[in-house]
Amino acid sequence: MRFDWLLGLAMCGALTACNHAPLYEQPALAVAAQFDTDVTGDLAGSQQATDVTWQAFFGDPQLQFLIAEALVHNRDLAASVARIAQARAQYRIQESVGLPRLDVAGGATRSQSVAPPGGTASSVTLYNVQAAMASYEIDFWGRVSNLNAAARQRYLATVEGDRAFRLSLVANVASAYYAIQAGEEGIDLARRTLDARQYALEIAKMRLDSGVTSSVDHDQAVILVAQAQAQLAELLRTTGQRRSRLLVLVGKPLPAQLPAARPVQDAGQFGALAAGLPSALLVNRPDVVAAEQLLRAAHADIGAARAALFPRIALTGNLGFVSTDLGNLLESGSQIWSVGGLISLPIFDGGLRRAQIEVAQARRDELVALYQRTVQTAFTEVSGALIGRQRFQEQITALEAVVLAQRRLAEVAELRYENGIAIYLEVVDARRNLFTAEQQLIQLRATALQNGVALYVALGGGLTGP
Repeated sequence: MRFDWLLGLAMCGALTACNHAPLYEQPALAVAAQFDTDVTGDLAGSQQATDVTWQAFFGDPQLQFLIAEALVHNRDLAASVARIAQARAQYRIQESVGLPRLDVAGGATRSQSVAPPGGTASSVTLYNVQAAMASYEIDFWGRVSNLNAAARQRYLATVEGDRAFRLSLVANVASAYYAIQAGEEGIDLARRTLDARQYALEIAKMRLDSGVTSSVDHDQAVILVAQAQAQLAELLRTTGQRRSRLLVLVGKPLPAQLPAARPVQDAGQFGALAAGLPSALLVNRPDVVAAEQLLRAAHADIGAARAALFPRIALTGNLGFVSTDLGNLLESGSQIWSVGGLISLPIFDGGLRRAQIEVAQARRDELVALYQRTVQTAFTEVSGALIGRQRFQEQITALEAVVLAQRRLAEVAELRYENGIAIYLEVVDARRNLFTAEQQLIQLRATALQNGVALYVALGGGLTGP
C-alpha cells in the first residue's frame, strides 16, 4: 500500500480551500493627481529616478567611492541584511507547515519470556521499518494558506525595507560629503581671508606707529582678524565632526589617497530628473511598497483568524513492515499500515477567537492609516524637493550677484580709504559683508546639492549594489 491517496486527498483539500481573508483594495490616497507644474519645470528627455543607478546619478568620483564603501562596510546595513535573512527563514518555516511531513524509521527489538516451571524461556527478535505521516492539517478554510501569505508579505516588506535603508544610506553619505566639501571650501576661504586681514593689520600697525592713523583703525583691523580666526575655528570644528560621522557611515577608515573631488559649484555633480506622477510613487518608493506589503499581510491575518472559528481536520498515517525474520522483512506478508483522521471543533473559548479577529481587524485599520500617511509623506518629500530644486537655483543666482556687488564695494571702500575719502570702518563693513556673502554662497550651493540627492531618493532612485 502507498500514500498516493492520502497525498491526493490533501492536495484536493488545498485546492478547494475557502479563503476567509477580506478582499484587498488599495486604500484611497489623499494626494494630488500630479505635482505642481510650476516647480516640475521643463525636463523633457530627463530620466525617471528609478531608471538611474546611483553610479550614474552621482558625478563626483570621490563621492562614488565613498558610497560604494558604505554599501559594503556600513554596520547598520549589515544588520539590515541579517534581518532579511531572518524574515526569509521565518517565511520558509511557515511555508513548511502547509506541507505533509514524512518520517522514516526502522529498528529491532528482542524480547524474552519467563520460563515456565520445568520449561525453557523463549526469545523473539522483531524487525520493523515504516514511513509515517505526522498530523497534517487539510486547509479547507484557508487558515494555513493565509498564514503563509502573511509570512510572505512580511518577508517582502523586509526586502523593501532593506532597499529603503540602502537609499537612505546613499543619501546620508552624499549629504555628509557635500557638507564636508562646503566646509573645506569655507575653510580655504577663511584662511585666505585671515591672511589678507593679518596683512591689513600689519599695515594698520605701521600706520599707527607712524602717527598716520588713530588707534581706532588699528583696533578695527584687530577685530577683523579675530573674527576671521573665530570663523575659521568654527569651520574646522564642524567639518571635523562631519568627517567623523562620515567615517561611521562608510564603516571603515578611509585611505590616504582618494579619487579627485569636484567643487560644489560644479554643474556636473548630477543630472536632472523627471518628476513623473504621484501615482508612480506607489510602486517606486520602497517605503510605500513595504507599507502596502504589511497591509496585505494584515488582510491575510484576518483570514487566518476567521478560519480558526471552523473545524480543523488533520490526517495521520503510516506504512511499514514488521517481521521476526530480517530476510523476509520487506515481503508483502509483513506489511502493516494505518490511517486516521482528527476533527477538532471549537465550542467555547470565552470569546478568544472572536477577540483575535477583532485584533487582526484593528491592526489592519492601523496599517491602512500608516500606508496613507506613508504615501502622503512621499508626496510631500518629492514636492518639497522639486520646489527646492527651482528656488535654490534662484537663490544661488541672486547670491552670486550679491557676492560680485560686495566684492566691488570692498574694492571701492579700500580705494576711498587709501585716498582719505572714507574712514576705515567702511572698509571693515565691506570686507565683513563680502566674507559673509561668500560663505553663504558656498553653503547654499551645498544645500542645493543635498536637495538634489533628497529628490533622487524621494522619487525612489534606481539603486544597485556596490
